[in-house]
Amino acid sequence: MPTYEYRCDGCGFQFERFQGMLEEPVKICPRCGARVQRLIGAGGGIIFKGKGFYATDYRSGSSGSSCWTKPGTAGTGSGRKG
Repeated sequence: MPTYEYRCDGCGFQFERFQGMLEEPVKICPRCGARVQRLIGAGGGIIFKGKGFYATDYRSGSSGSSCWTKPGTAGTGSGRKG
């Protein structure tokens, strides 16, 4: 379910609502009863977790052995295993 942001035209209150894409947008402020506008959000941010991304993240088709490269050494031949 997407999260939508709204801002009240009357009191300036900003709030979020989890709503289905086919649901009617909120039209009335829950605080003062004035009209609200749905804001255009930036969407969900990407969160990178872990130690990094490697040049050999994908295993080759038939080898069966894994191969890894340390960050910053891609293409130099050092840090290879296997």
